[in-house]
Amino acid sequence: MHIEQSWHHHLGAVMNSKEMTQLFRFLDTERANGISIYPPPESVFMAFDLTPFDAVKVVIIGQDPYHGPRQAHGLSFSVPQGVKTPPSLRNIFKELVSDIGCPTPLHGNLESWAQQGVLLLNNCLTVEDGKAGSHHGKGWEAFTDAAISQLADIREHLVFILWGRKAAEKGRTIDANRHLILTAAHPSPLSAYNGFFGSRPFSRTNSYLEAQGQTAINWDTSQAR
Repeated sequence: MHIEQSWHHHLGAVMNSKEMTQLFRFLDTERANGISIYPPPESVFMAFDLTPFDAVKVVIIGQDPYHGPRQAHGLSFSVPQGVKTPPSLRNIFKELVSDIGCPTPLHGNLESWAQQGVLLLNNCLTVEDGKAGSHHGKGWEAFTDAAISQLADIREHLVFILWGRKAAEKGRTIDANRHLILTAAHPSPLSAYNGFFGSRPFSRTNSYLEAQGQTAINWDTSQAR
């Protein structure tokens, strides 16, 4: 598996580490033994492919890829067009509509966000079919920590959107004096009413970007193909 060139410049040492070599060997062995791993190999680094290092404006941190067939395609919270919108994403869309007044999205594919500079990053980039959290502790956490640290240390005036306790922990080293950090409850149906709804992350992100002289994100995916 290969990562986009600009990201390789910043993460090449991590990619070539002993820990990542062991992780890739583990994934190859699992697949060779007939175990379904999501997303497919060519989509594991999709977030990085669609959002090069210098193009990042916003980082939304998820947990695992979706662990059902055909759902995960390498972008946190996103699913390919034609796949039913999962519950957490439905709640994200409810907040989106309430926050900025756009139409309810017609599909769950968030590639248009990624192409505008929204890095849709999961904590772990792979998962076994039907087993949420199955690849925790296999090495992905150190890799995604490094990605966040590189962005936080090298770039200026990014927006980090941290939904839920695990995402908040992931962002603990981000300097709030250099970046905007938005935290809220996770959009899962189990927690969305505990502070996710009404948190207005989309309008707050755009207000910050515009104040820094940057182009706002067009969050409306309703016409995206």
